[in-house]
Amino acid sequence: MPTPHDELSAFATALADRLPGTWSSASPQVDDDSCSLMRRVWDNGHILWAAGYTSMLHILLDGPDRQQLCVFKRPVGRGGEFLVTPMTPTGFRVHQVAHVEEPNGIVVPGDPLRAAVDVARRVLPRYQAAMETVRHNARVQPEPPHRKPAPEPAQTLTLVWYPDGVVGAPYKSVPEDAREVLYICSFQYRPNEAAFALPASYSRAERALFLHAVVRLLTARDIGVNFRHAAPPAPQPPGCSPVPAPGARPPAGTASAVRR
Repeated sequence: MPTPHDELSAFATALADRLPGTWSSASPQVDDDSCSLMRRVWDNGHILWAAGYTSMLHILLDGPDRQQLCVFKRPVGRGGEFLVTPMTPTGFRVHQVAHVEEPNGIVVPGDPLRAAVDVARRVLPRYQAAMETVRHNARVQPEPPHRKPAPEPAQTLTLVWYPDGVVGAPYKSVPEDAREVLYICSFQYRPNEAAFALPASYSRAERALFLHAVVRLLTARDIGVNFRHAAPPAPQPPGCSPVPAPGARPPAGTASAVRR
């Protein structure tokens, strides 16, 4: 009784002999990595599901113009059937292949003659058209389409995260064209602080929406936006009490000490 190795080898050899053009059959192989075959087959799901089976025995057929087909036994379903699928072309860059529609594979009967007819009619035309698209991509776009940096903005606003939760900027550092946007996005001008400030009384979600709007509106006006954390407060000398924030209640005992 022939082994699966012998059965696959005999079918692949007979199929290669009957395909149009010159095709050669390699020896059966099993990838150590069970996902390796899935990464290489050029299929969007028709055959891809079967390629993920662990230790899938398969044979590669090499054909004209760097074409390559993968042949393996159908793991489930009707007995005696095989799967034939194109392999992703090698020697090209990722961006030249990634967006080309997969030519996909098919299920074929165990009769090599009928299988060759199905492959020649249903697989090879799609495969050759996809390969031609890849070659065209390689000619017109040899280098990947790297994203280019944005031009430097004419003006820049730096918003500062302060320790008390306020997000703001000193008045003098705010470009004049940005002030209207800050007002629209709920920033307040505080004369005693000489700064625009988004109050910490807003919730995190509300502040996130306001800041998103600031960035969107200012960048549309060619004003760049940076975010920085405020410098930490200078350490107090030993024995000195920290200066309370405006409106804060003085520590217990301080008021009585002052009255005395």
